[in-house]
Amino acid sequence: MKNQSNSPQTSSVVGNTSQQAPTAKPTTSKSNWPLYLILIITFAIGAVSYQFLTLPQSLVAGLLFICIAFWATSLVPAYWPALGLFAFATATQLAPTQVIFAGFQSSTFWLLFSGMVFGAAINHTGINTRATRLLMLILGNSYQGTIIKIALFGMGLAFLIPSGVSRIVLIIPIIVSLADHFGYEHDSNGRKGMLLAASFGTFLPAFSILPANAPNMLLSGMTEALYNAPFSYGEYLLLHFPVLGLGKLAMTIAVILWLFPDKAPNQAIQATIEKSAMTKIETRLLIVLCVCFAFWFTDSLHHISAGWVGLIAALVCLLPSLGLTGKNSIDKDIQYGTLLFSAGIIGLSAIIAYSGLGNILVNYLTDTIPFSANAPLLNLSLLTFISTCMAVVTNLAGVPAIMTPMAEHLANITGLSNHAVLMTQVLAFSNVLLPYQAPPLITAIALGNLSISAVTKVCLATFVLTSVVLLPLNFLWWYMLGMF
Repeated sequence: MKNQSNSPQTSSVVGNTSQQAPTAKPTTSKSNWPLYLILIITFAIGAVSYQFLTLPQSLVAGLLFICIAFWATSLVPAYWPALGLFAFATATQLAPTQVIFAGFQSSTFWLLFSGMVFGAAINHTGINTRATRLLMLILGNSYQGTIIKIALFGMGLAFLIPSGVSRIVLIIPIIVSLADHFGYEHDSNGRKGMLLAASFGTFLPAFSILPANAPNMLLSGMTEALYNAPFSYGEYLLLHFPVLGLGKLAMTIAVILWLFPDKAPNQAIQATIEKSAMTKIETRLLIVLCVCFAFWFTDSLHHISAGWVGLIAALVCLLPSLGLTGKNSIDKDIQYGTLLFSAGIIGLSAIIAYSGLGNILVNYLTDTIPFSANAPLLNLSLLTFISTCMAVVTNLAGVPAIMTPMAEHLANITGLSNHAVLMTQVLAFSNVLLPYQAPPLITAIALGNLSISAVTKVCLATFVLTSVVLLPLNFLWWYMLGMF
Protein backbone atom coordinates (compact mmCIF):
# COMPACT_ATOMS: atom_id res chain seq x y z
CA MET A 1 0.00 0.00 0.00
CA LYS A 2 2.78 2.35 0.82
CA ASN A 3 4.41 1.78 -2.57
CA GLN A 4 1.16 2.36 -4.37
CA SER A 5 0.44 5.61 -2.59
CA ASN A 6 3.88 6.91 -3.36
CA SER A 7 4.15 5.78 -6.99
CA PRO A 8 3.06 8.29 -9.60
CA GLN A 9 2.67 5.42 -12.12
CA THR A 10 -0.08 3.62 -10.24
CA SER A 11 -3.43 3.92 -11.99
CA SER A 12 -5.38 4.30 -8.76
CA VAL A 13 -3.27 7.24 -7.75
CA VAL A 14 -3.71 8.86 -11.15
CA GLY A 15 -7.42 8.31 -10.86
CA ASN A 16 -7.57 9.83 -7.40
CA THR A 17 -5.54 12.80 -8.55
CA SER A 18 -7.83 13.45 -11.47
CA GLN A 19 -10.86 13.21 -9.22
CA GLN A 20 -9.48 15.55 -6.58
CA ALA A 21 -8.10 18.17 -8.96
CA PRO A 22 -11.44 19.90 -9.65
CA THR A 23 -12.08 20.35 -5.91
CA ALA A 24 -8.55 21.59 -5.21
CA LYS A 25 -8.69 24.47 -7.68
CA PRO A 26 -11.61 26.34 -6.12
CA THR A 27 -9.94 26.02 -2.70
CA THR A 28 -6.73 27.60 -4.00
CA SER A 29 -8.64 30.31 -5.82
CA LYS A 30 -10.70 31.07 -2.74
CA SER A 31 -7.64 31.31 -0.51
CA ASN A 32 -5.78 33.57 -2.94
CA TRP A 33 -8.48 36.07 -3.88
CA PRO A 34 -7.68 38.45 -0.95
CA LEU A 35 -4.08 38.54 -2.14
CA TYR A 36 -5.11 39.41 -5.69
CA LEU A 37 -7.54 42.04 -4.38
CA ILE A 38 -4.81 43.72 -2.33
CA LEU A 39 -2.47 43.79 -5.32
CA ILE A 40 -5.18 45.28 -7.57
CA ILE A 41 -6.04 47.98 -5.02
CA THR A 42 -2.35 48.75 -4.53
CA PHE A 43 -1.85 49.34 -8.26
CA ALA A 44 -5.04 51.42 -8.37
CA ILE A 45 -3.89 53.61 -5.46
CA GLY A 46 -0.52 54.15 -7.10
CA ALA A 47 -2.07 55.00 -10.47
CA VAL A 48 -4.73 57.38 -9.08
CA SER A 49 -2.35 59.13 -6.68
CA TYR A 50 0.12 59.70 -9.54
CA GLN A 51 -2.44 62.07 -11.05
CA PHE A 52 -2.03 64.37 -8.03
CA LEU A 53 1.36 63.51 -6.51
CA THR A 54 4.90 63.03 -7.67
CA LEU A 55 6.01 59.56 -8.75
CA PRO A 56 7.93 58.82 -5.51
CA GLN A 57 4.95 59.95 -3.40
CA SER A 58 2.51 57.80 -5.40
CA LEU A 59 4.85 54.80 -4.99
CA VAL A 60 4.98 55.47 -1.23
CA ALA A 61 1.16 55.63 -1.13
CA GLY A 62 0.92 52.21 -2.80
CA LEU A 63 3.66 50.82 -0.58
CA LEU A 64 1.86 52.09 2.52
CA PHE A 65 -1.39 50.38 1.54
CA ILE A 66 0.09 47.00 0.63
CA CYS A 67 2.18 46.82 3.83
CA ILE A 68 -0.77 47.76 6.05
CA ALA A 69 -3.05 45.33 4.20
CA PHE A 70 -0.64 42.42 4.56
CA TRP A 71 0.04 43.16 8.24
CA ALA A 72 -3.65 43.59 9.04
CA THR A 73 -4.82 40.44 7.23
CA SER A 74 -1.86 38.13 8.03
CA LEU A 75 -2.04 36.66 4.52
CA VAL A 76 1.74 36.34 4.60
CA PRO A 77 4.18 36.19 7.53
CA ALA A 78 4.70 39.61 9.14
CA TYR A 79 8.38 39.73 8.17
CA TRP A 80 7.61 39.29 4.44
CA PRO A 81 6.13 42.78 3.81
CA ALA A 82 9.01 44.25 5.83
CA LEU A 83 11.62 42.58 3.63
CA GLY A 84 9.63 43.53 0.55
CA LEU A 85 9.54 47.12 1.78
CA PHE A 86 13.33 47.20 2.17
CA ALA A 87 13.87 45.66 -1.28
CA PHE A 88 11.36 47.85 -3.14
CA ALA A 89 12.29 51.12 -1.44
CA THR A 90 16.01 50.50 -1.99
CA ALA A 91 15.63 49.44 -5.63
CA THR A 92 13.42 52.44 -6.49
CA GLN A 93 15.45 54.85 -4.32
CA LEU A 94 12.34 56.19 -2.58
CA ALA A 95 14.55 57.49 0.22
CA PRO A 96 18.17 57.36 1.37
CA THR A 97 19.23 54.04 2.83
CA GLN A 98 19.58 55.53 6.32
CA VAL A 99 15.88 56.44 6.12
CA ILE A 100 14.75 53.07 4.72
CA PHE A 101 16.69 51.12 7.35
CA ALA A 102 15.96 53.60 10.17
CA GLY A 103 14.28 50.81 12.12
CA PHE A 104 17.60 49.08 12.77
CA GLN A 105 18.96 52.30 14.27
CA SER A 106 15.87 52.84 16.39
CA SER A 107 15.87 52.49 20.16
CA THR A 108 12.56 50.64 19.88
CA PHE A 109 14.13 47.89 17.74
CA TRP A 110 16.87 47.22 20.29
CA LEU A 111 14.44 47.48 23.18
CA LEU A 112 12.42 44.71 21.52
CA PHE A 113 15.61 42.66 21.07
CA SER A 114 16.58 43.15 24.71
CA GLY A 115 13.06 42.20 25.77
CA MET A 116 13.42 38.87 24.00
CA VAL A 117 16.72 38.29 25.79
CA PHE A 118 15.17 39.22 29.16
CA GLY A 119 12.31 36.81 28.53
CA ALA A 120 14.75 34.01 27.72
CA ALA A 121 16.80 34.79 30.84
CA ILE A 122 13.71 34.89 33.07
CA ASN A 123 12.61 31.48 31.78
CA HIS A 124 16.13 29.98 31.95
CA THR A 125 16.78 31.03 35.54
CA GLY A 126 13.31 30.16 36.86
CA ILE A 127 12.36 33.65 38.00
CA ASN A 128 9.19 33.34 35.96
CA THR A 129 8.00 30.52 38.22
CA ARG A 130 8.74 32.54 41.35
CA ALA A 131 6.91 35.61 40.03
CA THR A 132 4.04 33.38 38.91
CA ARG A 133 3.58 32.00 42.43
CA LEU A 134 3.38 35.53 43.84
CA LEU A 135 0.82 36.61 41.25
CA MET A 136 -1.27 33.50 41.86
CA LEU A 137 -1.77 34.61 45.44
CA ILE A 138 -2.94 38.01 44.24
CA LEU A 139 -5.12 37.10 41.25
CA GLY A 140 -7.44 34.58 42.89
CA ASN A 141 -9.46 31.80 41.30
CA SER A 142 -11.84 33.53 38.88
CA TYR A 143 -11.02 34.11 35.20
CA GLN A 144 -12.86 37.44 35.19
CA GLY A 145 -11.05 38.52 38.35
CA THR A 146 -7.73 37.47 36.85
CA ILE A 147 -8.29 39.60 33.73
CA ILE A 148 -9.36 42.62 35.79
CA LYS A 149 -6.42 42.43 38.20
CA ILE A 150 -3.84 41.89 35.41
CA ALA A 151 -5.19 44.95 33.57
CA LEU A 152 -5.10 47.04 36.77
CA PHE A 153 -1.55 45.85 37.48
CA GLY A 154 -0.54 46.84 33.94
CA MET A 155 -2.03 50.31 34.35
CA GLY A 156 -0.27 50.69 37.70
CA LEU A 157 3.06 50.02 35.98
CA ALA A 158 2.37 52.98 33.69
CA PHE A 159 2.81 55.31 36.67
CA LEU A 160 6.23 53.80 37.40
CA ILE A 161 7.87 52.89 34.07
CA PRO A 162 7.90 55.69 31.47
CA SER A 163 8.13 53.48 28.36
CA GLY A 164 5.32 51.37 26.93
CA VAL A 165 7.71 48.86 25.36
CA SER A 166 9.67 48.60 28.62
CA ARG A 167 6.51 47.76 30.54
CA ILE A 168 5.56 45.12 27.98
CA VAL A 169 9.06 43.63 28.23
CA LEU A 170 8.65 43.37 32.00
CA ILE A 171 5.12 42.01 32.28
CA ILE A 172 4.59 39.71 29.28
CA PRO A 173 7.13 36.95 30.15
CA ILE A 174 5.60 36.74 33.64
CA ILE A 175 2.05 36.49 32.29
CA VAL A 176 3.16 33.80 29.81
CA SER A 177 4.46 31.71 32.70
CA LEU A 178 1.34 32.44 34.73
CA ALA A 179 -0.91 31.26 31.89
CA ASP A 180 1.10 28.03 31.67
CA HIS A 181 0.66 27.34 35.35
CA PHE A 182 -3.04 28.18 35.18
CA GLY A 183 -3.43 25.38 32.64
CA TYR A 184 -4.31 27.52 29.63
CA GLU A 185 -3.17 25.96 26.35
CA HIS A 186 -1.31 27.95 23.68
CA ASP A 187 -4.39 28.75 21.58
CA SER A 188 -6.89 28.98 24.44
CA ASN A 189 -8.98 32.06 25.06
CA GLY A 190 -7.76 32.19 28.65
CA ARG A 191 -4.13 32.55 27.62
CA LYS A 192 -4.99 35.14 24.97
CA GLY A 193 -7.17 37.04 27.42
CA MET A 194 -4.46 37.23 30.08
CA LEU A 195 -1.81 38.42 27.61
CA LEU A 196 -4.18 40.93 26.01
CA ALA A 197 -5.22 42.27 29.42
CA ALA A 198 -1.57 42.82 30.32
CA SER A 199 -0.70 44.37 26.94
CA PHE A 200 -3.66 46.69 26.52
CA GLY A 201 -3.96 47.36 30.26
CA THR A 202 -0.46 48.78 30.44
CA PHE A 203 -0.63 50.50 27.03
CA LEU A 204 -3.99 52.18 26.32
CA PRO A 205 -4.66 53.94 29.66
CA ALA A 206 -1.05 55.17 29.68
CA PHE A 207 -1.86 57.82 27.07
CA SER A 208 -3.60 59.69 29.86
CA ILE A 209 -0.42 59.71 32.00
CA LEU A 210 2.06 62.28 30.69
CA PRO A 211 5.44 60.47 30.84
CA ALA A 212 4.07 56.96 30.25
CA ASN A 213 4.15 56.69 26.42
CA ALA A 214 6.36 58.07 23.65
CA PRO A 215 3.64 60.07 21.78
CA ASN A 216 2.74 61.87 25.02
CA MET A 217 6.30 62.96 25.60
CA LEU A 218 6.83 63.89 21.95
CA LEU A 219 3.73 66.09 22.06
CA SER A 220 4.86 67.66 25.34
CA GLY A 221 8.40 68.29 24.12
CA MET A 222 7.35 69.77 20.78
CA THR A 223 4.73 72.00 22.44
CA GLU A 224 7.30 73.39 24.83
CA ALA A 225 9.84 73.92 22.02
CA LEU A 226 7.42 75.51 19.55
CA TYR A 227 5.03 77.41 21.80
CA ASN A 228 6.91 77.73 25.11
CA ALA A 229 3.96 76.08 26.87
CA PRO A 230 5.13 73.07 28.92
CA PHE A 231 2.44 70.63 30.08
CA SER A 232 1.61 70.18 33.75
CA TYR A 233 1.59 66.56 34.93
CA GLY A 234 -1.46 67.11 37.13
CA GLU A 235 -3.41 69.10 34.54
CA TYR A 236 -2.73 66.51 31.85
CA LEU A 237 -3.83 63.73 34.21
CA LEU A 238 -7.03 65.57 35.16
CA LEU A 239 -7.84 66.27 31.52
CA HIS A 240 -7.41 62.72 30.24
CA PHE A 241 -7.25 60.09 33.01
CA PRO A 242 -10.94 59.94 34.08
CA VAL A 243 -12.16 59.02 30.57
CA LEU A 244 -9.13 57.91 28.51
CA GLY A 245 -7.52 56.22 31.51
CA LEU A 246 -10.12 54.61 33.76
CA GLY A 247 -12.88 54.61 31.16
CA LYS A 248 -10.73 52.99 28.49
CA LEU A 249 -9.38 50.42 30.96
CA ALA A 250 -12.92 49.35 31.92
CA MET A 251 -13.92 49.22 28.26
CA THR A 252 -10.84 47.16 27.34
CA ILE A 253 -11.51 44.64 30.11
CA ALA A 254 -15.12 44.27 28.93
CA VAL A 255 -13.99 43.77 25.31
CA ILE A 256 -11.44 41.09 26.26
CA LEU A 257 -13.94 39.19 28.42
CA TRP A 258 -16.48 39.37 25.58
CA LEU A 259 -14.13 38.30 22.79
CA PHE A 260 -12.10 35.73 24.77
CA PRO A 261 -14.24 34.06 27.44
CA ASP A 262 -12.84 30.99 29.20
CA LYS A 263 -13.11 28.81 32.26
CA ALA A 264 -11.54 29.55 35.65
CA PRO A 265 -7.84 28.71 36.17
CA ASN A 266 -7.00 25.07 36.92
CA GLN A 267 -6.54 24.85 40.68
CA ALA A 268 -4.75 21.51 40.54
CA ILE A 269 -2.05 22.97 38.30
CA GLN A 270 -1.77 26.06 40.49
CA ALA A 271 -0.92 23.88 43.48
CA THR A 272 2.16 22.42 41.79
CA ILE A 273 4.23 25.57 42.32
CA GLU A 274 6.12 25.44 45.60
CA LYS A 275 8.34 27.78 47.56
CA SER A 276 12.08 27.46 47.06
CA ALA A 277 15.17 29.36 48.06
CA MET A 278 16.55 32.01 45.70
CA THR A 279 19.47 30.64 43.66
CA LYS A 280 22.66 32.53 42.82
CA ILE A 281 21.73 32.71 39.13
CA GLU A 282 18.33 34.16 39.99
CA THR A 283 19.97 36.73 42.22
CA ARG A 284 22.39 37.74 39.45
CA LEU A 285 19.56 38.20 36.97
CA LEU A 286 17.51 40.23 39.46
CA ILE A 287 20.49 42.54 39.99
CA VAL A 288 20.89 43.03 36.22
CA LEU A 289 17.17 43.69 35.73
CA CYS A 290 16.91 46.03 38.71
CA VAL A 291 19.86 48.11 37.48
CA CYS A 292 18.27 48.20 34.02
CA PHE A 293 14.89 49.26 35.39
CA ALA A 294 16.55 51.89 37.58
CA PHE A 295 18.10 53.45 34.47
CA TRP A 296 14.71 53.28 32.73
CA PHE A 297 13.04 55.05 35.66
CA THR A 298 15.61 57.83 35.67
CA ASP A 299 15.95 58.45 31.93
CA SER A 300 14.94 62.09 32.45
CA LEU A 301 18.15 62.54 34.46
CA HIS A 302 20.76 60.74 32.35
CA HIS A 303 19.01 61.02 28.92
CA ILE A 304 20.20 57.58 27.80
CA SER A 305 17.55 55.97 25.61
CA ALA A 306 15.78 52.91 27.03
CA GLY A 307 16.83 50.89 23.99
CA TRP A 308 20.55 51.36 24.61
CA VAL A 309 20.17 50.63 28.32
CA GLY A 310 18.27 47.46 27.41
CA LEU A 311 20.93 46.45 24.88
CA ILE A 312 23.71 46.72 27.48
CA ALA A 313 21.65 44.66 29.96
CA ALA A 314 20.97 42.09 27.22
CA LEU A 315 24.71 41.80 26.55
CA VAL A 316 25.26 41.05 30.23
CA CYS A 317 22.52 38.40 30.16
CA LEU A 318 24.09 36.76 27.09
CA LEU A 319 27.55 36.56 28.68
CA PRO A 320 28.19 32.77 28.87
CA SER A 321 30.17 32.88 32.11
CA LEU A 322 27.19 34.28 34.07
CA GLY A 323 24.84 31.48 33.04
CA LEU A 324 21.80 33.75 32.77
CA THR A 325 20.69 32.36 29.40
CA GLY A 326 21.00 29.04 27.60
CA LYS A 327 24.04 28.15 25.53
CA ASN A 328 22.27 28.69 22.18
CA SER A 329 19.83 31.32 23.37
CA ILE A 330 20.78 33.83 20.66
CA ASP A 331 19.72 31.26 18.02
CA LYS A 332 16.72 29.63 19.71
CA ASP A 333 15.05 32.39 21.76
CA ILE A 334 15.28 35.43 19.47
CA GLN A 335 12.42 35.83 17.01
CA TYR A 336 14.17 37.49 14.10
CA GLY A 337 11.01 37.57 11.99
CA THR A 338 9.38 39.84 14.56
CA LEU A 339 12.48 42.04 14.71
CA LEU A 340 12.30 42.47 10.92
CA PHE A 341 8.58 43.25 11.27
CA SER A 342 9.38 45.98 13.80
CA ALA A 343 12.18 47.43 11.66
CA GLY A 344 9.86 47.42 8.64
CA ILE A 345 7.15 49.40 10.43
CA ILE A 346 9.63 52.00 11.67
CA GLY A 347 11.24 52.21 8.23
CA LEU A 348 7.85 52.69 6.57
CA SER A 349 7.07 55.59 8.92
CA ALA A 350 10.44 57.15 8.14
CA ILE A 351 9.87 56.80 4.37
CA ILE A 352 6.42 58.43 4.67
CA ALA A 353 7.88 61.32 6.65
CA TYR A 354 10.68 61.74 4.12
CA SER A 355 8.24 61.75 1.18
CA GLY A 356 6.08 64.49 2.70
CA LEU A 357 2.93 62.42 2.20
CA GLY A 358 1.66 63.10 5.73
CA ASN A 359 1.97 66.86 5.37
CA ILE A 360 0.16 66.76 2.02
CA LEU A 361 -2.73 64.84 3.57
CA VAL A 362 -3.01 67.25 6.52
CA ASN A 363 -2.99 70.28 4.26
CA TYR A 364 -5.64 68.72 2.04
CA LEU A 365 -7.88 67.82 4.97
CA THR A 366 -7.60 71.23 6.64
CA ASP A 367 -8.44 72.94 3.33
CA THR A 368 -11.45 70.76 2.54
CA ILE A 369 -13.00 70.02 5.95
CA PRO A 370 -15.72 72.57 6.86
CA PHE A 371 -14.54 74.09 10.14
CA SER A 372 -16.84 76.65 11.78
CA ALA A 373 -15.75 79.20 14.37
CA ASN A 374 -19.16 78.93 16.07
CA ALA A 375 -19.19 75.15 16.45
CA PRO A 376 -16.44 74.13 18.91
CA LEU A 377 -17.76 70.60 19.39
CA LEU A 378 -17.78 69.99 15.64
CA ASN A 379 -14.29 71.45 15.32
CA LEU A 380 -12.93 69.23 18.10
CA SER A 381 -14.43 66.18 16.39
CA LEU A 382 -12.97 67.14 13.01
CA LEU A 383 -9.53 67.80 14.47
CA THR A 384 -9.63 64.41 16.18
CA PHE A 385 -10.58 62.85 12.84
CA ILE A 386 -7.62 64.50 11.06
CA SER A 387 -5.18 63.34 13.73
CA THR A 388 -6.66 59.84 13.60
CA CYS A 389 -6.03 59.76 9.84
CA MET A 390 -2.43 60.73 10.52
CA ALA A 391 -2.08 57.92 13.05
CA VAL A 392 -3.26 55.39 10.46
CA VAL A 393 -1.09 56.74 7.65
CA THR A 394 2.08 57.07 9.73
CA ASN A 395 2.00 55.71 13.28
CA LEU A 396 1.04 57.02 16.71
CA ALA A 397 4.22 59.04 17.17
CA GLY A 398 3.68 60.57 13.73
CA VAL A 399 0.62 62.47 14.99
CA PRO A 400 2.45 65.00 17.20
CA ALA A 401 5.35 65.17 14.72
CA ILE A 402 3.02 66.35 11.93
CA MET A 403 0.15 68.05 13.76
CA THR A 404 1.92 70.02 16.50
CA PRO A 405 3.62 72.55 14.17
CA MET A 406 0.19 73.26 12.65
CA ALA A 407 -1.62 73.79 15.97
CA GLU A 408 -1.51 77.60 15.93
CA HIS A 409 -2.84 77.72 12.36
CA LEU A 410 -5.63 75.27 13.23
CA ALA A 411 -6.51 77.30 16.34
CA ASN A 412 -6.98 80.39 14.18
CA ILE A 413 -9.21 78.50 11.74
CA THR A 414 -11.39 76.82 14.38
CA GLY A 415 -11.57 79.53 17.04
CA LEU A 416 -10.43 77.02 19.67
CA SER A 417 -7.57 77.62 22.08
CA ASN A 418 -4.13 76.38 21.06
CA HIS A 419 -4.20 74.07 24.09
CA ALA A 420 -7.50 72.48 23.05
CA VAL A 421 -6.21 71.92 19.52
CA LEU A 422 -3.08 70.23 20.86
CA MET A 423 -5.08 68.00 23.22
CA THR A 424 -7.17 66.57 20.37
CA GLN A 425 -4.02 64.74 19.31
CA VAL A 426 -4.21 62.68 22.52
CA LEU A 427 -7.73 61.59 21.59
CA ALA A 428 -6.38 60.38 18.25
CA PHE A 429 -3.11 58.64 19.13
CA SER A 430 -4.75 56.92 22.12
CA ASN A 431 -7.31 55.31 19.79
CA VAL A 432 -5.40 52.54 18.02
CA LEU A 433 -7.01 51.05 14.91
CA LEU A 434 -4.43 48.36 14.04
CA PRO A 435 -1.43 46.84 15.90
CA TYR A 436 1.18 48.04 13.39
CA GLN A 437 0.66 51.62 14.65
CA ALA A 438 2.02 50.86 18.13
CA PRO A 439 5.50 49.41 18.92
CA PRO A 440 4.34 48.19 22.39
CA LEU A 441 1.69 46.00 20.76
CA ILE A 442 4.24 44.68 18.27
CA THR A 443 6.47 43.81 21.22
CA ALA A 444 3.59 42.05 23.00
CA ILE A 445 2.86 40.00 19.86
CA ALA A 446 6.49 38.89 19.77
CA LEU A 447 7.12 38.18 23.44
CA GLY A 448 3.72 36.63 24.14
CA ASN A 449 3.52 34.73 20.85
CA LEU A 450 0.13 36.36 20.32
CA SER A 451 -1.61 36.13 16.98
CA ILE A 452 -1.94 39.39 15.08
CA SER A 453 -5.61 38.59 14.50
CA ALA A 454 -6.34 38.42 18.25
CA VAL A 455 -4.67 41.78 18.89
CA THR A 456 -6.40 43.26 15.84
CA LYS A 457 -9.82 42.20 17.15
CA VAL A 458 -9.26 44.08 20.40
CA CYS A 459 -7.88 47.11 18.54
CA LEU A 460 -10.90 47.30 16.22
CA ALA A 461 -13.42 46.81 19.03
CA THR A 462 -11.83 49.42 21.31
CA PHE A 463 -11.43 51.81 18.36
CA VAL A 464 -15.15 51.67 17.53
CA LEU A 465 -16.30 51.87 21.16
CA THR A 466 -13.93 54.74 21.88
CA SER A 467 -15.17 56.66 18.85
CA VAL A 468 -18.84 56.08 19.69
CA VAL A 469 -18.82 56.17 23.50
CA LEU A 470 -15.63 57.54 25.05
CA LEU A 471 -14.97 60.50 22.73
CA PRO A 472 -18.40 62.07 23.39
CA LEU A 473 -17.89 61.48 27.11
CA ASN A 474 -14.45 63.04 26.86
CA PHE A 475 -15.83 66.14 25.12
CA LEU A 476 -18.45 66.43 27.89
CA TRP A 477 -15.68 66.16 30.50
CA TRP A 478 -13.67 68.87 28.72
CA TYR A 479 -16.75 71.09 28.61
CA MET A 480 -17.19 70.68 32.36
CA LEU A 481 -13.54 71.66 32.83
CA GLY A 482 -14.00 74.77 30.64
CA MET A 483 -11.80 73.66 27.73
CA PHE A 484 -14.30 75.13 25.25
